[in-house]
Amino acid sequence: MEELLTINHLIKTFGKRRVVDDVSFIVQSGEVFGFLGPNGAGKTTTIKMVMGFLFPDSGDISICGYSLKQKYEKAMAHIGGIVENPEMFKEFSGRKNIEMYARIHGNIKKERIDEVIELVGMSNRANEKIKKYSLGMKQRICLAQSLVHGPKVLILDEPTNGLDPAGIKELREILKKLAHEKGIAVLVSSHQLSEMQLMCDRVGIINHGQFLGVKSVHELTTSSQGERYRFRVGDTDKAKTLLHEYQEQIVEMTERLIIMQTKENEVPVITALLANHGVPIFGIEKIEQSLEDAFMNITGGGSIE
Repeated sequence: MEELLTINHLIKTFGKRRVVDDVSFIVQSGEVFGFLGPNGAGKTTTIKMVMGFLFPDSGDISICGYSLKQKYEKAMAHIGGIVENPEMFKEFSGRKNIEMYARIHGNIKKERIDEVIELVGMSNRANEKIKKYSLGMKQRICLAQSLVHGPKVLILDEPTNGLDPAGIKELREILKKLAHEKGIAVLVSSHQLSEMQLMCDRVGIINHGQFLGVKSVHELTTSSQGERYRFRVGDTDKAKTLLHEYQEQIVEMTERLIIMQTKENEVPVITALLANHGVPIFGIEKIEQSLEDAFMNITGGGSIE
């Protein structure tokens, strides 16, 4: 993978408050990178600096090898994005809005406009006026605008806001296609952690302006001590006695239910131990840790470094 967006030691202060405090991370080609953090953590400020709307007090941003500070125009030529709610001309069609935006970037052919309209699934509705569109359709036209000049880096700040479940799913599939099939580096900020878990390859977390680190979604949702399993048994007292060597791995034990944090290859061993000593086993279920669980643990004071 190629490093298309590199953020180095960004610092931004408003008044006496340091909103972004020495933030560094990399977004690669072909990945959807989730940028997570509580309200006021510094996400949108960081994104606005990447998009060139704000300038950092110190640090640098590199887009496709071009420093935003030293080669602003060349860097910005490779980036597209949606930050907050972009305005469109409601009396014009979706296609007309894209054509008007395309003129900013010079000689963009009709075929390219057709291509991005098809890519976002708006071929059948592109000639209708914006005022007739649902929020999800407007979002897709905005996405087409941001893609029309062929950027290698795509930045989206809270793109699922206001979308219904169907619209969120459609947007997710489009962004994954852009990354995994087109090789674009996609940076997405969102509060919808369950959706980010489905969408992202890696995530980075910022809290109180400080970047806590980067992990793959799989790493964040899998404990280093193993995964949790729920055993439904017929005799909890007997099971507890048999499992005395596994006491440290028992997370919870109630009537007919034992939750253990253990490695996958130990599950058959534990199952055989219980069954061979006459403990009825009615079910074994793996408990998935969600991205939300990991996020709450980390922003509660931990680090993912």
